[in-house]
Amino acid sequence: MDEILLIDDDTELCSMLTEYLMRFGFHVSAVHRGDTGLKTALERHYALILLDVMLPGMDGFEVLRQIRAASPVSVLLLTARGEDVDRIVGLEIGADDYLPKPFNPRELLARMRAILRRSSSPVSKVGPSVLRAGELELDEAARTALQDGNKLDLTAVEFALLEELMRSPGQVVSRERLSETVLERKFHPFDRSLDMHVSRLRRKLGANGAGDELVKTIRGAGYQLAISSVPPVAEE
Repeated sequence: MDEILLIDDDTELCSMLTEYLMRFGFHVSAVHRGDTGLKTALERHYALILLDVMLPGMDGFEVLRQIRAASPVSVLLLTARGEDVDRIVGLEIGADDYLPKPFNPRELLARMRAILRRSSSPVSKVGPSVLRAGELELDEAARTALQDGNKLDLTAVEFALLEELMRSPGQVVSRERLSETVLERKFHPFDRSLDMHVSRLRRKLGANGAGDELVKTIRGAGYQLAISSVPPVAEE
């Protein structure tokens, strides 16, 4: 069973979600304060953390900052409906996704499954296991990414984004394609999730040898990995 940590001060919601998610093979541990939630999150390995923003003891943003400083564990942020700023801030800090309250448990389950698919190692994925493009090397099976031989600390979403971009170096990859392959949902022009994840990946990669950003935004089209369009070297 996948171990899920739920950090939310709504005890009734926690009880309902614990019972609901157990029916789908998840084991849920619930904590109702931000400070104790952070301590619990760092004490053991969880497949996914469901994190509310408004918490006693320590707010969800600070919990997320400290989790990200110590672990790449996937985090789904639970935000108040209509609080767009909360969602943007959460994604900037490093949340894998967000879901506004109140939400349908089925939607939560779908988002959780999508995140877990991204963060799990491929078992029998068709195609090359290792991609190389310019100074970048990505090993799908080992879930590692290197830049000039140095390991990149990427979240599951950032890893999936880099993989898609490395499969088409020098070419423009549309937002629609990235949204469907990485976030597993149709692109919506008012959803900033994809842009925020790309922005975090861009900062981590930095510039290429010419001083240009490795991940470029092509206005009205999508994103481009600023490396020669020669196909990446791939190993089985």
